[in-house]
Amino acid sequence: MTTVTAGLDRKAIEAMVRQALTARIVAESRIIKPSDHNGGPNPLVVNVSARHMHVSQESLEVLFGPGAALTKHKDLYQDGEFASQQLVNLIGPRNRMIPSVRILGPVRNYTQVELSYTDGVFLGIDLPLRISGDHTDTGGIVVVGPYGALNLATGVIRAMRHVHMNSADMAHYGVKDGQMMRLSVQGPCGVIFENVRVREHPKVRLEVHIDTDEGNACDLESATRIELLPQA
Repeated sequence: MTTVTAGLDRKAIEAMVRQALTARIVAESRIIKPSDHNGGPNPLVVNVSARHMHVSQESLEVLFGPGAALTKHKDLYQDGEFASQQLVNLIGPRNRMIPSVRILGPVRNYTQVELSYTDGVFLGIDLPLRISGDHTDTGGIVVVGPYGALNLATGVIRAMRHVHMNSADMAHYGVKDGQMMRLSVQGPCGVIFENVRVREHPKVRLEVHIDTDEGNACDLESATRIELLPQA
């Protein structure tokens, strides 16, 4: 019996694996906009947020050198936010590495790494489920950039699924900032996600954020309808 690897040496196979892994790791976030939704006057979109990092200016300069600035790779859904061209490598306590993790801009007043549950298992990190910016009792990680390395003591989280709303959106759904909702994804792999936290900002577009594990679980790209529903 022949195999597809016949005639390939070990180095060639390892190179193919690295190439496939890197292609998977640098995949961008996916914004899904089913035509059927209950967003009211504003379109309801769901963003499958890939692993990424937010940095302070101080951390950025440790990783990329004095005076470093984030350069735009592409705009994100929310005005003023963007995926930068800057990539870093993450090294966990098992000495396993996830390469080419993208930094999102603009810079913030804190440094934070957001990973999926699967990422945490791979790296050997027990990820707490948190809203962005809540770093109490969170673990750390080593971040390696082209200029230097950052040994984070805290700030590694699995982001709690949430929905960004302005005042008009909250009035439409009858909810308040900090309240929990349910996200119903209908389709071949339809599911209902509980505990979607409302996050208010006067200038945001209506957008739900879930991570890659959650997006894969419901095969979000095949969704036929999405709804935000009250949670008891």
